[in-house]
Amino acid sequence: MAKPVVDKDYLKEIDKARRHLRALISSRNCAPLMLRLAWHDAGTYDDKTKTGGPNGSIRNVQELNHSANKGLQKAVQFCEEVKTKHPKVSYADLYQLAGVVAVEVTGGPTIDFIPGRKDSLDSPPEGRLPDAKQGASHLRDIFFRMGLTDKDIVALSGGHTLGKAHLERSGFDGQWTRDPLKFDNSYFVELLKADSKDLLKLPTDKALVEDPKFRQYVELYATDEDIFLKDYAVSHKKLSQLGFILKTRSTLAQGAIAIVIATTVVILGYLLEVNKKTK
Repeated sequence: MAKPVVDKDYLKEIDKARRHLRALISSRNCAPLMLRLAWHDAGTYDDKTKTGGPNGSIRNVQELNHSANKGLQKAVQFCEEVKTKHPKVSYADLYQLAGVVAVEVTGGPTIDFIPGRKDSLDSPPEGRLPDAKQGASHLRDIFFRMGLTDKDIVALSGGHTLGKAHLERSGFDGQWTRDPLKFDNSYFVELLKADSKDLLKLPTDKALVEDPKFRQYVELYATDEDIFLKDYAVSHKKLSQLGFILKTRSTLAQGAIAIVIATTVVILGYLLEVNKKTK
């Protein structure tokens, strides 16, 4: 993807959209839905073909109708309310910003957000998102395709601390934690309990405990919430930025200054050599 350039005016619009999203998500109690929208728009990325990813294409009716995206029409509609008031903000940025805000307003970590994503309506083929009915090898196939790691897989799975599964959307019913509107490490705490049978544990959840490489992170995050929140913020940012490099005008200016300095050094060196020869 092309390297986007973000100016000060656009950054101001992002700040306004962020405030609008905070109010909307808090009033509608839709943090889990918004987080799911952000994940599903980003999670289609293929590192080999450089296709899919967080480009706003999930608003495309064709992609929105993929089986994994059932129920996300409402999230798209909520975001459209914000888009109407802040039309300069790209859908790609808006959806990822909604995910970041959803985590923050429910008590999760502050996730570094750098805007500049470009919109696309080119939807990837269906089948790139995780299937909850499968296990560890499937999770690795999906996330490694994006360029993510075992640690990212487990950290991002902790996002299931928010929300519930709905029968009409996924074929599963229930919630992963006692408080589905609070972002904390309780997903991992409950995952390790043998007596939390009233809570949801999908095959992909069980895989995190059964696979030794995954389990080491589950145990770490269950015992140390601070580490989980820190790691989650890093992994979420990686997911939200798959497939492109973000640059601001200030970054470009710094690069231009570096070029000028390097050129000046070369010229001065040349002049000194000429001066020596003429003496």
